[in-house]
Amino acid sequence: MSGGIIAVIVVVAIILIVGLWWIATRNGIIASRNRVEESWSGIDVQLKRRHDLIPNLVSTVKGYATHEQQVFENVTKARADAMATPTNDVNQTAAAEGTLNRAMADLRAVAENYPDLKATENFQQLSRNLSELEDEIQASRRIYNSNVQSYNTKIQQFPTSVVANQGNFDDKEFFEITDAAERETPNVTF
Repeated sequence: MSGGIIAVIVVVAIILIVGLWWIATRNGIIASRNRVEESWSGIDVQLKRRHDLIPNLVSTVKGYATHEQQVFENVTKARADAMATPTNDVNQTAAAEGTLNRAMADLRAVAENYPDLKATENFQQLSRNLSELEDEIQASRRIYNSNVQSYNTKIQQFPTSVVANQGNFDDKEFFEITDAAERETPNVTF
């Protein structure tokens, strides 16, 4: 074989290796982005379940604490705002859920003033369900943020950033708690 043929084979092999690397890297970035989107849908499902549970909890408390109308209105409005938030906007969702968390804290405070309410089986079951949902939301948030961290790192590090820039892969937002008071673990016992 002549030197020219060997040079062509080496060049073709290098191009083939670079092409295969590029394809594998792009597919890895796409898989990472899909994990972020899938984990966000997990959060969305948990938030929907929470939004569905809140009216039952409000109705139960309302039967005992009829003079706390402003608290009920705040919870209802915060829930409606949270449900109306676009599901693909992480920052708006975090803000709306923060408002709902504060309204729910006020509702829990009202429930504390009514020992008969706390003793009812319906209220206790709703409280347990809410507590479980809060735990599931926290777990979903951790999974989502972990996937976002992995994805963002992948698209920002060289050499995969070259592929990411060509494919218009953008950073994803973390689902963060913006209110420092909300960083405390919620106490959902009534």
